[in-house]
Amino acid sequence: MNADRINYINIALMIFSCIIAFILPFELFLFSYGVLGPLHYLTEIGWLHKKNYFTKGKYDFLFLIGLCCVLFYYTYMDRSKNGAFFADLVALGVFFSLIFVFIKDWLYRGALAVLAFIVVGVMNNTQDYFIWIGIFLPTIVHVFIFTWAFMLFGVLKERSFSGFLSIAVLVICAASFFIIHPQGLNYTVSNYVQKGYFQFELLNFHLINMFHLDTLNDIKQVFVTNSGFIIMRFIAFAYTYHYLNWFSKTSVIKWHQVPKKTLIFTIAVWLLSVALYAYDYNMGLQALFFLSFLHVFLEFPLNVVSFTGIGKALNFSSKSNP
Repeated sequence: MNADRINYINIALMIFSCIIAFILPFELFLFSYGVLGPLHYLTEIGWLHKKNYFTKGKYDFLFLIGLCCVLFYYTYMDRSKNGAFFADLVALGVFFSLIFVFIKDWLYRGALAVLAFIVVGVMNNTQDYFIWIGIFLPTIVHVFIFTWAFMLFGVLKERSFSGFLSIAVLVICAASFFIIHPQGLNYTVSNYVQKGYFQFELLNFHLINMFHLDTLNDIKQVFVTNSGFIIMRFIAFAYTYHYLNWFSKTSVIKWHQVPKKTLIFTIAVWLLSVALYAYDYNMGLQALFFLSFLHVFLEFPLNVVSFTGIGKALNFSSKSNP
């Protein structure tokens, strides 16, 4: 499958996701997160492992897994830590990824790791630290900004019209939710959907207040206000396309080229995950929490590589076109 065809398929997937997000935003998110999400985690982690997680050390990924284990422990086993500690672990994951991508010498790595702890300690006292690092970074930044960067990195390498068009359509679709406010949908969020979305309410609440779309006092207002629907459409679109983008590029990324036993195991775990979500959505969220955050942490080095590649490509373009 050539690059142009993949790009046009992605444009169609964006438009499709955008339309459904306008009509049934909460339902679309819950479906995408519960059905597409687990398969994405499993296949991406396997693909990243084949790529040595884009780091210079063979066992660097173990540090990121360790951070994720600590995060899981203090989320479900011991809730004595506050939200800032949760954000500290995410921030350390990003800083360690920067070190793992660029530095090979262990002496420099050790010095920079100490510096990372100091920087995180300083950041811990800044305003809205938990919101930006603990809530936004592993969620909406991961699925929208990092997906955009991954796409742009590829487009700058291939430099095709269809590739740049796909980037433009992504931005237009995302912007449409804040510009177009349909009045005749008569959309009501059911109690079942509200219960399933319980663990994500903070994301919507803080996005609405942080970007001054509204002034909400009660977190449950995200289910009944126009600003709540606007931000939910954007979130549903971002998550759905994040997953679809991954699967649409199977022929390029080749994440499916794994031993047969691995593929069977992946499908079995995925089917079990979907069954858990179908039985009790919140049970599924708890059971898949570690896997969900593990794929976020293990992807940080790839995110670093994507932004580095974008910078190099833009710098090369500026030098070649004085």
